[in-house]
Amino acid sequence: MADVTDNTAPTPYDRLGGHETFAKLVHEFYRGVAGDPELRAMYPEEDLGPAEERLRMFLEQYWGGPTTYSEQRGHPRLRMRHMPFAVTPSQRDRWLHHMLGAVDTLDLDAAATHTLVDYLTRAAHSMVNAPEGGSAPHDGPVGDYLR
Repeated sequence: MADVTDNTAPTPYDRLGGHETFAKLVHEFYRGVAGDPELRAMYPEEDLGPAEERLRMFLEQYWGGPTTYSEQRGHPRLRMRHMPFAVTPSQRDRWLHHMLGAVDTLDLDAAATHTLVDYLTRAAHSMVNAPEGGSAPHDGPVGDYLR
C-alpha cells in the first residue's frame, strides 16, 4: 500500500513566498511606521530593528514557517503584549494603512493577496483595546510584555 501522507505539501508560508516575502512585507511596513509620528510613538525602542524582527518571526510562524518566534519568546500572547499601549480604532487604521501599503509592494497573486489582507485586517481589528482618546488597559512596565 502506498504512503498517503505527503510531507512535502507546501505550507501557506511557502505558497506566500517564504522568508523573502515576510522580510520584505515587514521591512516595508516599518518604513511606513518610521514616518508616522502617532504610530511610531507606540514603539518604545529607539531602533525599530528589533520590532521588525519580532513581527517577521511572528508572521513566519503563524503562516507555517520557522517556529523561531516561540522558541525565542514563548507563546505569542498578541493581545497581552499590546496591553501597555492604547490601541484605538485610529491607531488600528494607521497600522492597516502601512501594512496594506507593504502588501502592495509584494509580488503575490490575487488569491494570496486576498488571504494575507484578510488575516491582517482581522488581526488589526482584534487588537483594538481602547476607545479614541482612551488609555492603555494596562499601564505597568512595558518591558515585561515586549520581551
